[in-house]
Amino acid sequence: MVEAGLDPKDAHFYLAVLRRGRTTVAEAAREAHVSRTSGYDIARRLQARGLIGRVESGPSDSEDLRTQSHLVANDPEHLLDEWANRRRVLDDVVPQLRALFSASRSRPKVRYLEGAAGIRAALFETLEWQSPIRGILSMRDLMSVPGEAAMEEYIAGRRERELVLRVVRTRDHDWPQGWLTSAADYRVVKHAPPEYEFTMTAVIGEHQVVNLSSARETFAMVIESEEYAEMQRNFFEVLWSVSKSAEEDGSGVPA
Repeated sequence: MVEAGLDPKDAHFYLAVLRRGRTTVAEAAREAHVSRTSGYDIARRLQARGLIGRVESGPSDSEDLRTQSHLVANDPEHLLDEWANRRRVLDDVVPQLRALFSASRSRPKVRYLEGAAGIRAALFETLEWQSPIRGILSMRDLMSVPGEAAMEEYIAGRRERELVLRVVRTRDHDWPQGWLTSAADYRVVKHAPPEYEFTMTAVIGEHQVVNLSSARETFAMVIESEEYAEMQRNFFEVLWSVSKSAEEDGSGVPA
């Protein structure tokens, strides 16, 4: 009965009426182990759902002229009718709800996160994205905020998920240790032309873009928009096409 959508107390009360065939509220409540007051409330709910009905009977003797009210259970098949009616309603309502759901998903969303914790949280969100992701990274600033330990943890997370990162960096804001192209780290690196300088980081996915500031401003911004993400991917590809790999610019040998 509970599986059919009845509250446990309502289910026990209905079964009590069903077993007794014809009973009073007090008798059904006692068998269902609920108070008499609760029994009246339950009876009203079950009657409203069409699961039970009331019958009035005449006086039991000539001295007591009052009629008595008894509960009787209706055919349990009513539960199937109730479910069929509910299904018809859902068939009408769900498409409307899905339309609203789709509209809400297609509407761009922007989240602003402050401080080092916000930068870390936004960066680590990208670990749940589809591979590959694209990045325009200011490594010197990332090593300041969220810090070297956090970056090592982030790289380990990418390795674990086999999440490929195609990344463009600039010489002026790079990290001395390099972190060059590495198959083990699922990383492909290019360096932008010397005239470009990045003090912020952008990580670009299929549906989202994460922007991370330098330590000077210390904020992160997450933009959820398919159109915006597509535009940023296109910008990235233009930058990627004019950037050079480590072999091409003589900056080192891939790890």
